[in-house]
Amino acid sequence: MTQNSPKSTVVPAAKNPETKVATRLRNLLIVLAAIVLSISIFLGLQTQTPSSSLTDMAKASTPLETALINGKPTLMEFYANWCGSCQAMANDLRDIKQKYAEPLNFVMLNVDNDKWLPEITKYRVDGIPHFVYLNDKGSAVAETMGEMPRSIMEANLEALIAGKPLPHVQAGGQVSNFTPPTGPVKTSSSDPRAHGSQVQ
Repeated sequence: MTQNSPKSTVVPAAKNPETKVATRLRNLLIVLAAIVLSISIFLGLQTQTPSSSLTDMAKASTPLETALINGKPTLMEFYANWCGSCQAMANDLRDIKQKYAEPLNFVMLNVDNDKWLPEITKYRVDGIPHFVYLNDKGSAVAETMGEMPRSIMEANLEALIAGKPLPHVQAGGQVSNFTPPTGPVKTSSSDPRAHGSQVQ
């Protein structure tokens, strides 16, 4: 039999009603998947924490010199704008700072700023975020390092305010490695990190 034969029984696929329904269903599923993916990407981009929020938080934090003499306990954080763990904790820390603003000082020191090299050396910062808990006299009572849940941070802060031993001093999470310089960093004007001495 040839294709042009009148006795041919082959039905073209486009005219088969079952195939039309299957094609439409497949196309509908593809459209729905594309919509869900688009919404997920959009929401994902909206919830990312930009490094500028860390800078804003640092500008709003208590200066170290004030925190050491004002008679309030202090949470001191060593951070960097490029630190993924620091960025991941930024929203929780912002909320914690609002909750405990009255009884505590919050100090943020950017490890990319040579100004903080003495503190980086004193507290042996080799990963960030690095948290130092200071009592009301400005003495370090504990340190933790890495990304950690809000509940652990709050439990430590409650104990710090009450003058009790911190329950989670061995707590630690994901960190961004950091190797402190041994002295002021000399940079050329063509170096993209030449702004380091201007970082807060």
